[in-house]
Amino acid sequence: MGTVPELTAVHLPPAVRAAIEASPRVIVPSSRDELYRLSLGPAGGPVHEVAYDVAGPDGTTSVVEATVTRCRNGIAVNYPEDYMRRRDPDCMRIADDLPTDKPRYADVYGEQFAPTKAATLEWLGEQDLVVVPFKAGGPTFGYPSVALVPVNAAFFALALVDLQGWVTFDELVEQHGEFAPRSILYVAPPFRHTAFAGRQVVVHDRTPDLHEVFAYNLYPGPSAKKGVFSVLLDIGEAEGWITAHASAVRVTTPYDNDTVVMHEGASGGGKSEMCQEFRRQDDGRILLGTNVVTNEPYVITLAESSALAPVTDDMTLCHSSLQDGDGRLVIADAEAGWFVRVDNLRSYGEDTNFERACIHPTKPLVFFNIQGVPDATVLPWEHTLDSTGKPCPNPRVVIDRSMIRGVVSEPAHVDVRTFGVRMPACTREKPTYGIMGVTHFVPPALAWVWRLIAPRGDKNPSIGETKSEAKVIKHGGMVSEGVGSYWPFATGTKVAAANLLLAQLVEASRTRYVLTPNQHIGAYQVGFAAEWMTREYLARRGGGRVRRDQLTPARCALFGYTMREMKLDGQLVRPTWLAPEMQSQVGVEAYDEGARIISSFFKAELEQYLTDDLDPLGRAIIELVLKDASIEDYEALTPMHI
Repeated sequence: MGTVPELTAVHLPPAVRAAIEASPRVIVPSSRDELYRLSLGPAGGPVHEVAYDVAGPDGTTSVVEATVTRCRNGIAVNYPEDYMRRRDPDCMRIADDLPTDKPRYADVYGEQFAPTKAATLEWLGEQDLVVVPFKAGGPTFGYPSVALVPVNAAFFALALVDLQGWVTFDELVEQHGEFAPRSILYVAPPFRHTAFAGRQVVVHDRTPDLHEVFAYNLYPGPSAKKGVFSVLLDIGEAEGWITAHASAVRVTTPYDNDTVVMHEGASGGGKSEMCQEFRRQDDGRILLGTNVVTNEPYVITLAESSALAPVTDDMTLCHSSLQDGDGRLVIADAEAGWFVRVDNLRSYGEDTNFERACIHPTKPLVFFNIQGVPDATVLPWEHTLDSTGKPCPNPRVVIDRSMIRGVVSEPAHVDVRTFGVRMPACTREKPTYGIMGVTHFVPPALAWVWRLIAPRGDKNPSIGETKSEAKVIKHGGMVSEGVGSYWPFATGTKVAAANLLLAQLVEASRTRYVLTPNQHIGAYQVGFAAEWMTREYLARRGGGRVRRDQLTPARCALFGYTMREMKLDGQLVRPTWLAPEMQSQVGVEAYDEGARIISSFFKAELEQYLTDDLDPLGRAIIELVLKDASIEDYEALTPMHI
């Protein structure tokens, strides 16, 4: 191929430049429209098979990794294997010698990554390539980066630039002058079969100045999405700031008061749902929950709910340059587009604004794990069926944030940080840890502890579990997703991440911290209604302000405080939702068993942080957990802003 003019001002590693120059054809798209056309394959559709020749013991076989269907409102990408439709939680491998707590490539595979890296670049040099620039972290605060993708998998590059924002090499040079990419993403699907026994594998190779991500699969979750998240966490750890695994929304009450709520939690913990409206029944009432024992529904009437303006969806940038000394955390979106899970859309009319954006987009979208009929409209509730005959639990759409109604595009001060936990049902007959009340106020110390653990359970739809994790969850246990729930994507060490997170929580002294459950409250199946009610309640209290006399310690000290009384639009929330031990189907004995499960799990998980590198305040907080301290003890270390 020779020299690529667009790359003359880009300082690439010699082996990477050699691969590009060896490629038979290199395309640097001049527009998103060009990249979209490339995604449809050489024939332009209607169905493009993304296939590769894979050498095996019985000869070379053509393996179809994905199909791309041309539809009226975008492309529908589907994978023949169920396994490829969700992110494998054990796909990260670290190839370098920098500090890490993640599995190192050499330890897992018994050899260094260098030969596989060289083979990957050699293979890429034999392919027609699409080379796209992007800014890891979004157009405003992002870091110049480059992706090398086989042309027949151009849909992957399209999803990447839709998530990170369209930019050209000329624009990057205009902004930065001659530059070396801060990260490079390589896509080489056949190695999944030839080197990794069919597994999703994403290898990270870091130096102080360059973070390389080698994606050996075509589902973008662990690479184009979370791989870029890894890059930002790596940069942030070096520079002293965090990219939170969170969504955020500006809530405007019927009285025109604004409150910004930032919601965190493990995968499936309600981040996407925080930006969604209440689900109303045909008569306008809101079903908050249904008792799993008696089937009794719990409904309320809310004449007018608050208006929602999304701020972030999943990756929330807490860059040091944003902070202004206000005492509240300042955030911005780390993405230009959102990778929205639509498993809770099952029929027309459940989220009309979002459905309208998907069905009548201003530009064609990229859909994953959703049925696509050539030249018909992709409907976000028609999820691809797995081999079991059940709908895939992880249907996705990549949508430009500008297409979301009312989206906030400037940095925002966070008034309240909520943390969501998927809770199983808890009853006298089957005690579990599903004992969290609808809304709990906690001091920064406990907010930190919950984020260190980031428990995941009760049918998480976003990722696949390992066999051991699935067994634990099936039998009523918790699995930790780790620091801030962004630990699955971090390449460094847990203690370094824990120290950064603790400093952030303590420094944001005017931001309030709240816990809220989803799926169940005791014996009530609630979905995400408790989260939505908490959001509404906090906004109507003006930034979540409460008086001290309105709070009472929860029976389990790890839950901090619950409300003595909670009133929404003149209606008292059932006291049994504030304190689930009061539910007749739960009771004190089952509640205390649930508290024991949580406490034992937290103690077991927190031991690993007690190293010499841990912040002394963090050590003091963990020691309180280990000795079953009271809520007052936590507040003595980190006062709670109310």
